[in-house]
Amino acid sequence: MKNLKITALLAVMAFSPFYANVLPVAPNPIVKTVKAAITWKSESIDVGNIPQGKPKLIRFEFTNTSSKPIIIENVAPSCGCTTADYTKTPIQPGKKGFVEASYNAAAAGAFMKTVNVTTSDSKTPKTLSFKGVVK
Repeated sequence: MKNLKITALLAVMAFSPFYANVLPVAPNPIVKTVKAAITWKSESIDVGNIPQGKPKLIRFEFTNTSSKPIIIENVAPSCGCTTADYTKTPIQPGKKGFVEASYNAAAAGAFMKTVNVTTSDSKTPKTLSFKGVVK
């Protein structure tokens, strides 16, 4: 029995270098990096102090860095106190577009709001945010 164990161990050790060179082993994991089709000038804006009772317009600008036109399909503000506007025409490669949020500064105090933007390039919405203090 002892001879069988030693023989099995020797066989494994003898063939290990052979199999180590035969089996495919990737030195680095294969991960494809997807370049964003849109480059935002800023994804978060601090508007600072704003006066109460006067709506505040916040403008998010972007550049189409892909090789095909981009269409903004949906812009969804996080609450009813914010309305949105955006570039309605296709944004050609290398050209700029915008998303605007108009915040109704009715209530005093600090605020943070978001706008979710869905484009023809990605069905996963991009979340843009803005914050400030209504005085």
